[in-house]
Amino acid sequence: MSARGMLSVVGTAVGGLIGWSDEPAPTADPGSLREHFTALRIPVGPTDENLTTAVRHFQSHVGLDPDGVAGPRTVHLLTRYAKEAREIRRFEQAA
Repeated sequence: MSARGMLSVVGTAVGGLIGWSDEPAPTADPGSLREHFTALRIPVGPTDENLTTAVRHFQSHVGLDPDGVAGPRTVHLLTRYAKEAREIRRFEQAA
């Protein structure tokens, strides 16, 4: 396993131990996934196949097995990166 893959596994485990603070746990429903991709400015077409392709691309980019399934590690990382992207945009707008 690569170092990036190991960090992903550790990050997911730690996230599960410490919880998601006051936010609800992320879900893998298509609507939520599309919102996260929008926050990352990754275009996703309207079909399930388009969403699966976007998930595969994201997984490949972050060092996960690009199987196209939005499992716990994928959803955890996608949620985290989308949240960071939203925070950066808010900071830029405030400046």
